[in-house]
Amino acid sequence: MANVPTPPITNPEDRNAVKFGFSPQAEIWNGRLAMLGFVIAIGIELFSNEGVLHFWGLM
Repeated sequence: MANVPTPPITNPEDRNAVKFGFSPQAEIWNGRLAMLGFVIAIGIELFSNEGVLHFWGLM
């Protein structure tokens, strides 16, 4: 079977659907949660004046 490209998601309701597996929706949620985690880590470093690993006592 030939590689058929996945059509773009144009409906916002489909874009925000929670689907598991290797799907465009899962990758969108993965990116959103990664961005949230990065912002939280930067916030911890700004407000505690130490790195995230030091904040959690791992170093």
